[in-house]
Amino acid sequence: MSGAPDPLAERPRAPLPGARPVVLVTGLSGAGKASILKVLEDLGYETVDNPPLKVLEELVEDGDEPIAAGIDTRTRGFIPTQALTTLARLRRNRGITVTLVFVTAEDAVLLRRYTETRRRHPLAPGGSLGSRVSDGIARESALLAPLRDAADLVVDTSDLPLPGLRQMIERRFRPEGTPGLSIQVMSFGFPRGLPREADLVFDVRFLRNPHYVPELKPQTGRDPAVAAYVEGDPDFPGFWTRLLGFVDPLLPRYVAEGKKYLTVAIGCTGGKHRSVLVAERLADHLRGAGWRADVTHRELAQAALAGMDPGALPGHRNPAPLDPRAGADGDTAPTHSDGAGGREALTRTP
Repeated sequence: MSGAPDPLAERPRAPLPGARPVVLVTGLSGAGKASILKVLEDLGYETVDNPPLKVLEELVEDGDEPIAAGIDTRTRGFIPTQALTTLARLRRNRGITVTLVFVTAEDAVLLRRYTETRRRHPLAPGGSLGSRVSDGIARESALLAPLRDAADLVVDTSDLPLPGLRQMIERRFRPEGTPGLSIQVMSFGFPRGLPREADLVFDVRFLRNPHYVPELKPQTGRDPAVAAYVEGDPDFPGFWTRLLGFVDPLLPRYVAEGKKYLTVAIGCTGGKHRSVLVAERLADHLRGAGWRADVTHRELAQAALAGMDPGALPGHRNPAPLDPRAGADGDTAPTHSDGAGGREALTRTP
């Protein structure tokens, strides 16, 4: 006696090299499908939640970017066998590689989540809130069992916090060449205020100041003579070791928390000599360690836009601040000399 054909019985041929990734996310309501789709969107996937299955096939066939789609009991006309048939058809396309992710959680965890948010379960019947949700969870679990059996990856979020879920999905589905943490290293001068976008701020005004050396004053921290002068400060080696010892261990932790952009600001009085040199050195170090790091020099860029010679930038004066906070929060440079004789705060975080 022959039964209905198994849509998964025909094994698809292996995808071609460089096949476009397609991730289908399904599972129990409240288990975390939306969170997974958000992580995939951050990774550069085109994401769509609950498209009709026919529309899903059209999106996959017509697109050229990685795509992630959520499919579950809210999908119009959803029938598990039709979803499996769609999955089988997609897997026969050797130009894509399809991964079916099933996200689940223990019944008690799902019940607690629905009770806390007081949201309605899509399959819950009438009655008291607790019984409605419990019945809805049971119905959905039974309905989606065939999809769970066919899944390439089952993710249980019962004891998995959001940062851990993000790490798992990023490790599994990050496309080749997708950038992780993007680091911006910026030099600036304190008289014009702290950079508003800064995550970490380091004050290098304690290093000896090339502004007071006549032949170095018109140069910038990108000039070898200025670099040699600043790095010749007896305190520079210890500072540099501690700076890297502070920054380097933080970067993997930022990545683990899902941070995409980090701005490290290095400040001195004029934003022309010491901060420029340290910012350049730090960006070089980060790139050498495999991080994606760019460097910008705020005051040098402002001077270029104004048609000024960088040598005309102030090295120790207090011009009128652009940032209204400057001069009111203790972050502006002092009006007296801040050369090698003075020692000021080494680091500050906003």
